[in-house]
Amino acid sequence: MKVTRSIVLYLLFLVCLSVPPVILQNTGHADLMVPGFWPFFFFLSGLTLLVIGSILFVQSKNQEYYAQAFLAATTVKILALLIFILVISAKNKVDKHIFIADFIYIYFFNMGFEVYILLRNLRHKNLR
Repeated sequence: MKVTRSIVLYLLFLVCLSVPPVILQNTGHADLMVPGFWPFFFFLSGLTLLVIGSILFVQSKNQEYYAQAFLAATTVKILALLIFILVISAKNKVDKHIFIADFIYIYFFNMGFEVYILLRNLRHKNLR
């Protein structure tokens, strides 16, 4: 799978992922979202986009460094996300149950798509 195709698929995935929160906001259930939901959504989505892009770029340049690039990018993503969560939770009073639900929704869907893209690129070329 090419880098540009993977990025376009990810952007389409983000549009689909943003539909339920938009529906929640427009139907009057915005209380199910933390106050800083959209900055959190775009920050995590941007980090995932950087991870996917950098790993696919490294894979296209040198296959031997693929595993190291994946581990490094994932570590940087988790650390940046933890710092962002710390800042958001320190600035805003949030309900911890709603925050955890929002975090799980955003993080695990992004991680699932990231793993999907990476596994598609690791498939043996003869099986395609």
